[in-house]
Amino acid sequence: MLSKKTKYGLKALTYLARQEGNKPVQISAISESENISRKFLESILLTLRKNGFLGSKKGKNGGYYLLKDPKDIKMAPIMRILEGPIAMVPCVSLNFYEKCDDCPDETACAVHNLMIEVRDSTLQIFNNKSLADLI
Repeated sequence: MLSKKTKYGLKALTYLARQEGNKPVQISAISESENISRKFLESILLTLRKNGFLGSKKGKNGGYYLLKDPKDIKMAPIMRILEGPIAMVPCVSLNFYEKCDDCPDETACAVHNLMIEVRDSTLQIFNNKSLADLI
C-alpha cells in the first residue's frame, strides 16, 4: 500500500504543478488546500527539496516551487525518494538489491520470477508517467 508520505507528496507536487508562473507557494496554502498536516508536509517538502525536485525561497513571498517543468518530472524517482524501493521484494530491486535469506537459487524461485514481472510492469508505468500527467 502507498504510504501517506508518498500520497501527500504527490498531492503537494500536483498542487505546485498547477500554479501559474511557478511562483513560490507557502506550506500553509498547500496544507490547507490538500488537507495535509503542516508539520508532516514540511518534512515531505524538505525531502523533495534535498533531492532536487523543489526549490525554496524564504521571506514574505517565499515558499516552495518546482525546479523542473512538470513534464520532466517522472514518477519513478519521486516514488523511490518518498516510498523507497519500487520492487516488492529486495531480491528483484534494481537500486536496493538484497539476497533473500530463505532462497538458495533466485533463478528457480517462482516468487522471484513473478516479482520481476511486477517490478518491470510497475517501472514501465512510473517511467512513462510524469507530474504533468497527474494534473
